[in-house]
Amino acid sequence: MSRNFRKYLTFRSRVVIICVGVLLGALSLFYTNRLAYRLKEKEQHDVMLWAHAMERLNRDVLSGMIRTQDPLVDDLISSNNNIPFIITNENLEVISAHLIPDAVLDHPDRLRRQIERFTAENTPRQVRFGWTDSHYHIIFYGKSALLKSLFYYPYVQILVIVAFVFFVFVALRSTKQDEQNRVWIGLAKETAHQLGTPTSSLLGWIEYLRTQPVDRTVVDEMNKDLAHLMKIVDRFSKIGSETPLTPANINEVVGGSVLYFRKRIPRNVTLDYNGLAIAPVQADINTALFEWVVENLLKNALDALQGHGAIEVRVTSDEKHVMIDVRDTGKGIPKGSWKRIFEPGFTTKTRGWGLGLSLSRRIVEEYHGGRIAVVDSEIGKGTTFRITLKRTYEG
Repeated sequence: MSRNFRKYLTFRSRVVIICVGVLLGALSLFYTNRLAYRLKEKEQHDVMLWAHAMERLNRDVLSGMIRTQDPLVDDLISSNNNIPFIITNENLEVISAHLIPDAVLDHPDRLRRQIERFTAENTPRQVRFGWTDSHYHIIFYGKSALLKSLFYYPYVQILVIVAFVFFVFVALRSTKQDEQNRVWIGLAKETAHQLGTPTSSLLGWIEYLRTQPVDRTVVDEMNKDLAHLMKIVDRFSKIGSETPLTPANINEVVGGSVLYFRKRIPRNVTLDYNGLAIAPVQADINTALFEWVVENLLKNALDALQGHGAIEVRVTSDEKHVMIDVRDTGKGIPKGSWKRIFEPGFTTKTRGWGLGLSLSRRIVEEYHGGRIAVVDSEIGKGTTFRITLKRTYEG
């Protein structure tokens, strides 16, 4: 299965999950709104029957047909006890109310606003007394608690569905990232294992060369390169493992990488370092992995210079932090890419996988609890990377 096809499947599964979530939300909203609309019609119909029952009862009482309230009519009226209402006379003086707080009934402005809200929700019903139009009651009523719940319920469902889709998306993404991490960790450890045999063999050949009539300086430089290669093997073997941090002199650790590179850079490139001329500062680091970060920054600086220019490495500190700046006079980085260059796979080079700065950020931030970032860059003038670590002191 090709990489592009796996990406297509991943993208397709996400789209399907999102579409299913949207469809379920739409169906839930439609169905619940239908229920709410039908319940609202029922409540309006109940209030209309209630108003007719009250009118009939009033006519019967006025005509002398009955002397007490009909139990059937009374039951019809009392059955609507879940609907909040206010009954007033023709002068809007409150006669009766249900499910309305006393604080509203006793406050004219609040009462007026409550009546306006009821009027906006439902058309008020008038109850006539007999055959006269001069005296009547008005029923102002709102939505029952059940009806309000039905109106809000679909939105709650949509939020739940959105949350579900989000967590599924995060879970899929985390699973994919975990799988990729396992692949990279396995690849790194296998690389370290495979490099073990040739490095051991090279070590034997260097010892053999020491017994031969060859330039000792050349053999010493070859030995330094082999020692550096063995450091790289050690770094790869540490990926995915516990990373113990120990107090270290940052000036010396950074200085070791600078001195190694200084003998291997082009003639038209200068490499300056201030760390060996200032007071030493200390931080808890894993030396092998931290040297990897410094070397990555130096390699990026060399690539940016394209054979000519200057690199400056500076160590500074305050009471709480140690800062290592690597500045070059190269081509610079567009501001829109300052953060993207730390993403896996992002590169502006024609060669490479775009993993150097990504690994550097992971080593600094996840393993060392520090920070790495571009603090300054200008096209055609250069770039400054900064590593910030928590400073420690000798106990």
